[in-house]
Formats: sequence, C-alpha cells, structure tokens
Amino acid sequence: MPNPSHVLKAESVHSRTLRLLSYNIQIGITTRRYRQYFLHSWKHVLHHAQRFDNLDQIAQLMSNYDLVGVQEADAGSARSGFINITQYLAMAAGFPYWEDQTNRRIGRIARHSLGVVSRYKPSGITEHKLPGRIPGRGAMAVRFGDGDDALVVLIVHLALSRRGRMSQLDYLGDLINDYRHVVLMGDMNCRSTSAEMELLVNKTLMSEPLHGLNTFPSWRPKRNIDHILVTPTVEVQHAGVLDYPLSDHLPISMEVVLPPGIELAS
Repeated sequence: MPNPSHVLKAESVHSRTLRLLSYNIQIGITTRRYRQYFLHSWKHVLHHAQRFDNLDQIAQLMSNYDLVGVQEADAGSARSGFINITQYLAMAAGFPYWEDQTNRRIGRIARHSLGVVSRYKPSGITEHKLPGRIPGRGAMAVRFGDGDDALVVLIVHLALSRRGRMSQLDYLGDLINDYRHVVLMGDMNCRSTSAEMELLVNKTLMSEPLHGLNTFPSWRPKRNIDHILVTPTVEVQHAGVLDYPLSDHLPISMEVVLPPGIELAS
C-alpha cells in the first residue's frame, strides 16, 4: 500500500459538498480528428513541449474542483520529460494532495498511470491490479475517513475488450460491496446500457444519475464511455459533460452531498 498521499500544503477544512471531475487526459495530447491518432502517434512515445501547454489548460479546469480522477497520465518517463504528470497537474492547479498508480511500464519510454488530486487529505489509498488477459489495468481506492462512515472514491480505466471489462467490473463489484459510501469514476470503455455496466449495477447498489453523457470522441462525442456512479447514500446535485476538448475524451463532472458522519479535512 502506497503512502496515503504526497502533501504540498495543509490547512483544516470541513465540508459535505464535493465537486468531482473525471478526465482521460491522453497524457496531454489534443486530438481533433481520427487521422491525428496516426499523425500524432509519435507524441505517445516522444517528449514534446506543447504537452505542457495543454496540461496547463487542463490544470486551470481542474482548479474548479475538489477531487479529480485522472486517466492516461504518466508517472515520469522519457515521453513526459521524466516529469510526473499527476504531480505537475496538482501543483499547477493548487491541489495539496496527489497520488498516482503506475499500471504499465514500457522501459524508460512510458509509465502509464492513474492519478488523483484532492483538496482533502485521504486517510488511505489502496492500489488494485484489475484482472484481464492483457495486464496493465488498475483501480485506485482513495479513502476519506475510517470504518462505516468512510467515503471511498474508486478511479479506474477499464479494458478495451468486453470480456476484460466484464471480469474487471465483477472484481470492482466485490470491492464496492465492502463499503457503504462509494463514488466510482473513470474511463470504462463501455456505454451506460452495456451488459458490463448492467452487471455492475445488478451486483451493487450503484447508480448513474444521468445516462447518455457522451464524452468520446471529444470533437464529435457520440459514445458515453466515461462515467461517475454513486451509492444511494451519496446525493447527486449536478452531473454533466464539459465542452473542454483538450484530449480525445471530454471530462465529466459531478457535485455531490455526502451523508452526515463523513468529514473532509485538509
């Protein structure tokens, strides 16, 4: 289990309202046409300065939220100039706490990772390696508080194959059922109406307040493959997709009210 979080600063704050954001940032690469996947493919393995101009704009958006789950970050490799992207975003956006989880390493070239940045201090963070025929998918369980009153935020990036997603969401269902108050967010690579999501909903008490929030591709969104789901104890005030096309995905946001007994302190 990793250190609960890296700390940049700390001050005491208590709140029951939580502004959430989930964003697949494609390691800071902007994509506006399908052909750019080919034309810009070198950016996935080589360092380029424009990446950080894009990340600065992403950080500006993130600064409006309390907790952000990031997919397709890099934990510091050649392609990112050996800069940890989650840490860079946390510092640029003014977040006091951050942590990342590397799920796949390709030598010195790439360190594929998930990330979380938060205004509130986690009481613990647990890394989970998700099942699948191709390794490299994971989930971060970020916990605030302890015991029955703990809030657990799960950040995930699921497999491209339906079979892989089924086994991963089955695994996550078992994990979710260990807690009362849960938020699940990330790039799940499947629609709200898919068999995979139906499996999760039937196995747990989780729900998605709005279906059909299309996030992909960012320049002409037709598929809702990024999601934020909550248990019944978490009250959703607002949810939506943001027109912020700095990746090949659009970010998804949610504002929730936490049940009494959960205190968030930074």
